[in-house]
Amino acid sequence: MSDAWDYDFWITGFANSLLSPYSDHQPWVLTANCEAVIIETIDQLSDDYSIADNIAIAKSATVEDGAIIKGPAIIGPQTFIASGAYIRGGCWMQASNIIGPGCELKSSFLFEHTKVAHLSFVGDSVVGQTVNIEAGAMIANYRNEMADPRIVIKHEGKTIDTGSTKFGALVGDSSRIGANAVIAPGALLERNRIVERLSLVDQSP
Repeated sequence: MSDAWDYDFWITGFANSLLSPYSDHQPWVLTANCEAVIIETIDQLSDDYSIADNIAIAKSATVEDGAIIKGPAIIGPQTFIASGAYIRGGCWMQASNIIGPGCELKSSFLFEHTKVAHLSFVGDSVVGQTVNIEAGAMIANYRNEMADPRIVIKHEGKTIDTGSTKFGALVGDSSRIGANAVIAPGALLERNRIVERLSLVDQSP
């Protein structure tokens, strides 16, 4: 296995996406700098986007009344955002994403065809393509229960100190996260990972 921030191992097409200039950024560094990354990326977008106040929405996307989008943000082609969704500053959706009602996204990057069902939270995360996150699932981004909230990850026998206090997960392509599952801060989920409903994934040592 390559290093955790070698995105080709986790996400097919990362190198060909608008995020390719940041392929050497560890995922917790990418999310920490999400606003600057998105502002720089907005400058590369085509006329297929409507852009105002650092919010770029593809003309083929659908944003229902009652959804809240705070910039900077990029909403890609054929993406659907339901009423009641809350997209906080620093979010990027590549294409054909679905964000259900009552969802909250913060400082996160979603690759194409990924779906986040209603009442879910995704914070400070990089999520690959064709990932399905069922209703009520949480990708948490802060170690509220720790005296030292710095996020440390144990993965395949290695311990990684991110040096960050805010990071959710790197989720590989085609993963499935079941309803009401919780991904604790600092998770590295390889491609095709299945997280069962009501379960907990916690990779803290």
